[in-house]
Amino acid sequence: MTETRYDVVGIGNAIVDVLSHETDAFLADNDMAKGAMTLIDGDRAAALYDRMGPGVECSGGSAANTIAGLAALGGRAAFIGKVADDQLGEVFRHDIQALGVGFDTPSDRDGKPTARCLIMVTPDAQRTMNTYLGACVDLMPDDVDEELIAASAVTYLEGYLWDPPHAKDAFRKAARAAEAAGRKVSLSLSDSFCVDRHRDDFLDLVERHVDILFANEDEIMALYRVPDFDSALRHVRGHCDVAVLTRGPQGSVVIAGDEVHAVPAEPVDHVADTTGAGDAYAAGFLYGLTQGRDLATCARMGGICAAEVIQHVGARPDIPLADIVNSRVGAAS
Repeated sequence: MTETRYDVVGIGNAIVDVLSHETDAFLADNDMAKGAMTLIDGDRAAALYDRMGPGVECSGGSAANTIAGLAALGGRAAFIGKVADDQLGEVFRHDIQALGVGFDTPSDRDGKPTARCLIMVTPDAQRTMNTYLGACVDLMPDDVDEELIAASAVTYLEGYLWDPPHAKDAFRKAARAAEAAGRKVSLSLSDSFCVDRHRDDFLDLVERHVDILFANEDEIMALYRVPDFDSALRHVRGHCDVAVLTRGPQGSVVIAGDEVHAVPAEPVDHVADTTGAGDAYAAGFLYGLTQGRDLATCARMGGICAAEVIQHVGARPDIPLADIVNSRVGAAS
Protein backbone atom coordinates (compact mmCIF):
# COMPACT_ATOMS: atom_id res chain seq x y z
CA MET A 1 0.00 0.00 0.00
CA THR A 2 1.31 3.44 -0.91
CA GLU A 3 2.13 5.98 1.80
CA THR A 4 -0.67 8.38 2.71
CA ARG A 5 -0.49 12.12 2.04
CA TYR A 6 -3.44 12.86 4.35
CA ASP A 7 -4.70 11.24 7.52
CA VAL A 8 -8.34 12.08 6.74
CA VAL A 9 -10.20 13.59 3.81
CA GLY A 10 -13.69 14.78 4.68
CA ILE A 11 -16.53 15.08 2.19
CA GLY A 12 -19.54 17.09 3.20
CA ASN A 13 -21.64 20.19 2.99
CA ALA A 14 -19.60 23.41 2.91
CA ILE A 15 -21.72 25.72 5.04
CA VAL A 16 -21.36 29.04 6.84
CA ASP A 17 -23.11 28.97 10.21
CA VAL A 18 -25.10 31.90 11.60
CA LEU A 19 -25.74 31.43 15.33
CA SER A 20 -28.07 33.41 17.55
CA HIS A 21 -29.49 32.95 21.05
CA GLU A 22 -33.26 32.48 20.97
CA THR A 23 -36.02 31.33 23.32
CA ASP A 24 -38.16 28.21 23.16
CA ALA A 25 -41.06 30.53 22.34
CA PHE A 26 -39.17 31.77 19.28
CA LEU A 27 -38.85 28.17 18.08
CA ALA A 28 -42.55 27.56 18.60
CA ASP A 29 -43.57 30.81 16.91
CA ASN A 30 -41.53 29.84 13.86
CA ASP A 31 -42.63 26.19 13.69
CA MET A 32 -39.25 24.66 14.49
CA ALA A 33 -38.68 21.17 15.91
CA LYS A 34 -36.28 21.73 18.78
CA GLY A 35 -32.94 19.98 18.33
CA ALA A 36 -33.58 19.04 14.71
CA MET A 37 -31.76 19.93 11.53
CA THR A 38 -34.38 21.02 9.00
CA LEU A 39 -33.66 21.63 5.33
CA ILE A 40 -35.19 24.90 4.12
CA ASP A 41 -35.42 26.80 0.84
CA GLY A 42 -34.01 30.23 0.04
CA ASP A 43 -37.21 32.09 0.90
CA ARG A 44 -37.48 30.44 4.30
CA ALA A 45 -33.80 31.15 4.97
CA ALA A 46 -34.28 34.84 4.20
CA ALA A 47 -37.39 35.09 6.38
CA LEU A 48 -35.78 33.39 9.39
CA TYR A 49 -32.63 35.47 9.07
CA ASP A 50 -34.76 38.62 9.26
CA ARG A 51 -36.44 37.40 12.45
CA MET A 52 -33.28 36.22 14.25
CA GLY A 53 -31.53 38.29 16.84
CA PRO A 54 -27.89 39.36 16.48
CA GLY A 55 -25.88 36.53 14.98
CA VAL A 56 -22.31 35.25 14.86
CA GLU A 57 -21.07 34.00 11.49
CA CYS A 58 -18.45 31.26 11.22
CA SER A 59 -17.56 28.52 8.77
CA GLY A 60 -19.29 25.25 9.49
CA GLY A 61 -20.69 22.07 8.04
CA SER A 62 -20.45 18.79 9.94
CA ALA A 63 -17.58 17.10 8.10
CA ALA A 64 -15.79 20.44 7.64
CA ASN A 65 -15.92 21.00 11.41
CA THR A 66 -14.40 17.58 11.98
CA ILE A 67 -11.65 18.23 9.45
CA ALA A 68 -10.95 21.64 11.01
CA GLY A 69 -10.67 20.01 14.43
CA LEU A 70 -8.36 17.30 13.13
CA ALA A 71 -6.10 19.92 11.54
CA ALA A 72 -6.06 21.87 14.82
CA LEU A 73 -4.77 18.71 16.52
CA GLY A 74 -1.91 18.48 14.06
CA GLY A 75 -3.43 15.99 11.64
CA ARG A 76 -2.96 16.09 7.89
CA ALA A 77 -6.39 16.88 6.49
CA ALA A 78 -8.21 17.65 3.26
CA PHE A 79 -11.80 18.54 2.43
CA ILE A 80 -14.13 18.20 -0.54
CA GLY A 81 -17.26 20.35 -0.64
CA LYS A 82 -18.99 22.90 -2.86
CA VAL A 83 -19.18 26.65 -2.31
CA ALA A 84 -20.25 29.45 -4.63
CA ASP A 85 -18.05 32.23 -5.93
CA ASP A 86 -19.54 34.71 -3.46
CA GLN A 87 -18.71 36.38 -0.16
CA LEU A 88 -19.70 33.47 2.08
CA GLY A 89 -17.84 31.10 -0.24
CA GLU A 90 -14.70 33.19 0.19
CA VAL A 91 -15.18 33.14 3.97
CA PHE A 92 -15.47 29.35 4.00
CA ARG A 93 -12.46 28.80 1.72
CA HIS A 94 -10.27 31.22 3.69
CA ASP A 95 -11.20 29.74 7.06
CA ILE A 96 -10.49 26.11 6.16
CA GLN A 97 -7.31 26.79 4.18
CA ALA A 98 -5.98 29.00 7.00
CA LEU A 99 -6.00 25.86 9.16
CA GLY A 100 -3.70 24.09 6.71
CA VAL A 101 -6.48 21.94 5.24
CA GLY A 102 -6.21 21.03 1.56
CA PHE A 103 -9.34 22.40 -0.14
CA ASP A 104 -9.25 22.56 -3.92
CA THR A 105 -12.88 21.95 -4.93
CA PRO A 106 -13.67 24.58 -7.60
CA SER A 107 -16.23 27.25 -6.67
CA ASP A 108 -19.59 27.25 -8.46
CA ARG A 109 -19.80 30.45 -10.51
CA ASP A 110 -23.25 30.07 -12.07
CA GLY A 111 -25.50 28.29 -9.59
CA LYS A 112 -26.92 28.76 -6.13
CA PRO A 113 -25.25 30.83 -3.37
CA THR A 114 -23.04 29.30 -0.69
CA ALA A 115 -24.98 27.28 1.86
CA ARG A 116 -25.80 28.68 5.26
CA CYS A 117 -27.13 27.13 8.47
CA LEU A 118 -29.23 29.31 10.77
CA ILE A 119 -28.66 27.94 14.28
CA MET A 120 -30.90 28.89 17.19
CA VAL A 121 -29.24 28.27 20.56
CA THR A 122 -31.78 28.05 23.39
CA PRO A 123 -31.03 28.70 27.09
CA ASP A 124 -30.51 24.97 27.71
CA ALA A 125 -27.62 25.07 25.16
CA GLN A 126 -29.50 22.94 22.66
CA ARG A 127 -29.21 23.94 19.00
CA THR A 128 -31.95 23.91 16.39
CA MET A 129 -30.64 24.14 12.84
CA ASN A 130 -32.30 25.41 9.67
CA THR A 131 -30.11 24.69 6.68
CA TYR A 132 -30.29 26.14 3.20
CA LEU A 133 -28.00 23.88 1.19
CA GLY A 134 -27.49 26.27 -1.72
CA ALA A 135 -24.35 25.35 -3.65
CA CYS A 136 -23.91 22.13 -1.61
CA VAL A 137 -26.48 20.36 -3.78
CA ASP A 138 -24.22 20.94 -6.78
CA LEU A 139 -21.41 18.76 -5.46
CA MET A 140 -20.90 16.33 -8.32
CA PRO A 141 -19.03 13.04 -8.74
CA ASP A 142 -16.50 14.92 -10.87
CA ASP A 143 -15.62 16.97 -7.77
CA VAL A 144 -14.33 13.81 -6.07
CA ASP A 145 -10.61 13.44 -6.75
CA GLU A 146 -9.97 9.69 -6.65
CA GLU A 147 -6.22 10.23 -6.29
CA LEU A 148 -6.87 12.35 -3.21
CA ILE A 149 -9.11 9.64 -1.76
CA ALA A 150 -6.48 6.99 -2.44
CA ALA A 151 -3.83 9.15 -0.74
CA SER A 152 -5.88 9.50 2.48
CA ALA A 153 -5.90 6.92 5.25
CA VAL A 154 -9.58 7.58 6.04
CA THR A 155 -12.38 9.06 3.95
CA TYR A 156 -14.90 10.64 6.32
CA LEU A 157 -18.44 11.14 5.00
CA GLU A 158 -21.28 13.02 6.67
CA GLY A 159 -24.80 11.58 6.58
CA TYR A 160 -26.28 14.94 5.62
CA LEU A 161 -24.59 14.49 2.23
CA TRP A 162 -27.14 11.80 1.43
CA ASP A 163 -29.90 14.39 0.89
CA PRO A 164 -28.86 15.98 -2.45
CA PRO A 165 -29.02 13.40 -5.31
CA HIS A 166 -25.79 14.38 -7.11
CA ALA A 167 -23.91 14.53 -3.83
CA LYS A 168 -25.13 11.02 -3.09
CA ASP A 169 -23.44 9.84 -6.29
CA ALA A 170 -20.26 11.65 -5.22
CA PHE A 171 -20.50 9.89 -1.86
CA ARG A 172 -20.68 6.48 -3.56
CA LYS A 173 -17.76 7.30 -5.86
CA ALA A 174 -15.60 8.29 -2.89
CA ALA A 175 -16.45 5.11 -0.98
CA ARG A 176 -15.59 2.95 -4.00
CA ALA A 177 -12.29 4.78 -4.53
CA ALA A 178 -11.33 4.36 -0.87
CA GLU A 179 -12.15 0.66 -0.92
CA ALA A 180 -10.21 0.14 -4.16
CA ALA A 181 -7.15 1.76 -2.60
CA GLY A 182 -7.44 -0.31 0.58
CA ARG A 183 -8.29 2.74 2.70
CA LYS A 184 -10.88 3.11 5.44
CA VAL A 185 -14.38 4.56 4.98
CA SER A 186 -15.99 6.38 7.89
CA LEU A 187 -19.58 7.61 8.13
CA SER A 188 -21.28 9.97 10.56
CA LEU A 189 -25.05 9.44 10.76
CA SER A 190 -25.31 13.20 11.45
CA ASP A 191 -28.89 13.47 12.75
CA SER A 192 -31.74 11.15 13.77
CA PHE A 193 -34.09 12.91 11.33
CA CYS A 194 -31.52 12.29 8.59
CA VAL A 195 -31.51 8.61 9.59
CA ASP A 196 -35.30 8.50 9.34
CA ARG A 197 -35.09 9.85 5.78
CA HIS A 198 -32.45 7.37 4.60
CA ARG A 199 -32.62 4.39 6.97
CA ASP A 200 -32.48 1.60 4.38
CA ASP A 201 -29.59 3.20 2.50
CA PHE A 202 -27.67 3.79 5.73
CA LEU A 203 -28.20 0.22 6.89
CA ASP A 204 -26.81 -1.02 3.58
CA LEU A 205 -23.84 1.34 3.79
CA VAL A 206 -23.00 0.33 7.35
CA GLU A 207 -23.27 -3.38 6.50
CA ARG A 208 -21.30 -3.29 3.25
CA HIS A 209 -19.06 -0.24 3.00
CA VAL A 210 -18.42 1.51 6.33
CA ASP A 211 -15.39 0.63 8.43
CA ILE A 212 -15.81 3.29 11.15
CA LEU A 213 -19.31 4.45 12.12
CA PHE A 214 -20.04 7.52 14.25
CA ALA A 215 -23.50 7.96 15.79
CA ASN A 216 -25.03 9.46 18.88
CA GLU A 217 -27.53 7.64 21.06
CA ASP A 218 -30.64 8.91 19.25
CA GLU A 219 -29.17 8.22 15.81
CA ILE A 220 -28.15 4.62 16.47
CA MET A 221 -31.54 3.87 18.04
CA ALA A 222 -33.27 5.43 15.02
CA LEU A 223 -31.12 3.39 12.63
CA TYR A 224 -32.24 0.08 14.13
CA ARG A 225 -35.70 1.23 15.23
CA VAL A 226 -35.17 0.11 18.80
CA PRO A 227 -36.35 1.79 22.03
CA ASP A 228 -33.11 1.77 24.03
CA PHE A 229 -29.38 2.15 23.64
CA ASP A 230 -28.45 -1.38 24.76
CA SER A 231 -30.62 -2.86 22.01
CA ALA A 232 -28.99 -0.62 19.42
CA LEU A 233 -25.57 -1.61 20.68
CA ARG A 234 -26.39 -5.29 20.16
CA HIS A 235 -27.60 -4.59 16.62
CA VAL A 236 -24.55 -2.63 15.50
CA ARG A 237 -22.02 -5.13 16.82
CA GLY A 238 -20.33 -6.80 13.87
CA HIS A 239 -21.92 -4.56 11.22
CA CYS A 240 -18.70 -2.52 10.79
CA ASP A 241 -15.13 -2.75 12.05
CA VAL A 242 -15.55 0.04 14.61
CA ALA A 243 -18.77 1.61 15.93
CA VAL A 244 -18.29 4.82 17.92
CA LEU A 245 -21.42 5.76 19.86
CA THR A 246 -21.61 9.03 21.79
CA ARG A 247 -24.00 9.59 24.70
CA GLY A 248 -23.56 13.22 25.70
CA PRO A 249 -22.90 13.54 29.45
CA GLN A 250 -22.72 9.75 29.71
CA GLY A 251 -19.60 9.64 27.57
CA SER A 252 -19.15 7.21 24.70
CA VAL A 253 -19.00 3.52 23.86
CA VAL A 254 -16.67 2.07 21.23
CA ILE A 255 -17.29 -1.40 19.84
CA ALA A 256 -14.80 -3.30 17.67
CA GLY A 257 -15.30 -7.03 17.37
CA ASP A 258 -15.12 -8.42 20.90
CA GLU A 259 -13.77 -5.14 22.29
CA VAL A 260 -16.14 -2.80 24.13
CA HIS A 261 -14.83 0.42 25.66
CA ALA A 262 -17.09 2.63 27.76
CA VAL A 263 -15.37 5.98 28.28
CA PRO A 264 -16.82 8.64 30.58
CA ALA A 265 -17.40 12.19 29.42
CA GLU A 266 -14.80 14.83 30.21
CA PRO A 267 -15.81 17.27 32.98
CA VAL A 268 -16.83 20.77 31.87
CA ASP A 269 -17.31 23.99 33.79
CA HIS A 270 -20.45 24.95 31.89
CA VAL A 271 -22.27 24.11 28.67
CA ALA A 272 -22.78 27.12 26.40
CA ASP A 273 -23.72 25.51 23.08
CA THR A 274 -23.77 21.86 21.99
CA THR A 275 -23.30 22.79 18.31
CA GLY A 276 -20.51 20.68 16.82
CA ALA A 277 -19.94 18.42 19.83
CA GLY A 278 -20.19 15.27 17.72
CA ASP A 279 -18.04 16.81 14.99
CA ALA A 280 -15.31 17.66 17.50
CA TYR A 281 -15.52 14.20 19.04
CA ALA A 282 -15.00 12.61 15.61
CA ALA A 283 -11.98 14.88 15.05
CA GLY A 284 -10.31 13.73 18.24
CA PHE A 285 -11.15 10.09 17.67
CA LEU A 286 -9.95 10.01 14.05
CA TYR A 287 -6.79 11.90 14.92
CA GLY A 288 -5.99 9.36 17.60
CA LEU A 289 -6.81 6.45 15.31
CA THR A 290 -4.59 7.69 12.48
CA GLN A 291 -1.75 8.25 14.96
CA GLY A 292 -1.94 4.62 16.11
CA ARG A 293 -3.65 5.19 19.48
CA ASP A 294 -5.72 2.42 21.06
CA LEU A 295 -9.49 2.73 20.82
CA ALA A 296 -10.04 3.74 24.45
CA THR A 297 -7.51 6.56 24.09
CA CYS A 298 -9.12 7.63 20.81
CA ALA A 299 -12.46 7.90 22.62
CA ARG A 300 -10.86 9.91 25.42
CA MET A 301 -9.33 12.29 22.87
CA GLY A 302 -12.72 12.67 21.20
CA GLY A 303 -14.33 13.47 24.53
CA ILE A 304 -11.71 16.10 25.33
CA CYS A 305 -12.33 17.85 22.01
CA ALA A 306 -16.11 17.75 22.44
CA ALA A 307 -15.83 19.14 25.98
CA GLU A 308 -13.84 22.13 24.73
CA VAL A 309 -16.30 22.97 21.95
CA ILE A 310 -19.47 22.88 24.06
CA GLN A 311 -18.12 25.45 26.52
CA HIS A 312 -18.42 28.31 24.02
CA VAL A 313 -20.75 29.37 21.22
CA GLY A 314 -19.78 27.93 17.85
CA ALA A 315 -18.81 24.56 16.45
CA ARG A 316 -15.05 25.02 16.21
CA PRO A 317 -12.43 25.25 18.98
CA ASP A 318 -11.55 28.57 20.58
CA ILE A 319 -8.22 27.42 22.02
CA PRO A 320 -5.48 25.09 20.69
CA LEU A 321 -6.86 21.57 20.81
CA ALA A 322 -3.45 19.96 20.51
CA ASP A 323 -2.28 21.58 23.76
CA ILE A 324 -5.35 20.36 25.65
CA VAL A 325 -5.23 16.80 24.32
CA ASN A 326 -1.47 16.42 24.77
CA SER A 327 -1.64 17.71 28.34
CA ARG A 328 -4.25 15.11 29.26
CA VAL A 329 -3.27 12.00 27.30
CA GLY A 330 0.30 12.78 26.19
CA ALA A 331 1.67 13.39 22.70
CA ALA A 332 1.90 10.55 20.22
CA SER A 333 5.27 8.82 20.18
